[in-house]
Amino acid sequence: MTFKVIIPARYQSSRLEGKPLLDIAGVPMVIHVVKQSLKSKANEVVVATDDQRIFDAVEKFGYKAIMTNVNHKSGTDRLVEVVNSMHWSDNEIVVNVQGDEPLINPLLINQVADYLDHQKEVFVSTACHSIADYNDFTNPNNVKVVLDKNSQALYFSRAPIPFPRDEFTQKIIGRKAFYKHIGIYAYRAKFLKDFKSIGQAELEDIEKLEQLRILYAGYKIGVVQSNDIPSGGVDTAEDLEKVRKLFSN
Repeated sequence: MTFKVIIPARYQSSRLEGKPLLDIAGVPMVIHVVKQSLKSKANEVVVATDDQRIFDAVEKFGYKAIMTNVNHKSGTDRLVEVVNSMHWSDNEIVVNVQGDEPLINPLLINQVADYLDHQKEVFVSTACHSIADYNDFTNPNNVKVVLDKNSQALYFSRAPIPFPRDEFTQKIIGRKAFYKHIGIYAYRAKFLKDFKSIGQAELEDIEKLEQLRILYAGYKIGVVQSNDIPSGGVDTAEDLEKVRKLFSN
């Protein structure tokens, strides 16, 4: 199996401006993401950015970066531009690793790519892990996913799904069938090339979840069930300090 990793990295951020360049143990955050991605089985890792400063930082450390349009509305749009500019084949597997996840597990990257390698009829894969905490289940910031018997997504929601009608307590949430979505995706290049033709869906707009556009259009999304709860990304100043402490230790 071979696959590519693309790391979208925007300079602008509503909470942490210049987030990809924030220092962690003397190294920009995005460089830590690149290093973790290179520990996977990917045969190429590319940072896709809209800012010259990020481009220059990646090149300075000896890694590959590509400048992309500043007007992209999502990381997926940025991936589409890279796939088209690199002229990768339709069957190439491309993994989207977020630029604010310096602790991303390389094994998780391999798993989502491996799913597509084995399931030829599926064009998109992602990941999840079991929810054991009631507060995690009810928190709308945590996206939940319901799976079918083939470990493919039936639906994603910010709401608590599946909703336990008879007993809504910590005890019931600790069982199987309650899954939190992990925001990593693998795509076939052919899907990304056709992505703009799908069009937005009302469900996507309601839940503010781009993956619902894919389900609404009739595509299957394979879901890898991870046994480990992944380290969270860096969204806030508090997250940044936690990660800095981990690296300092």
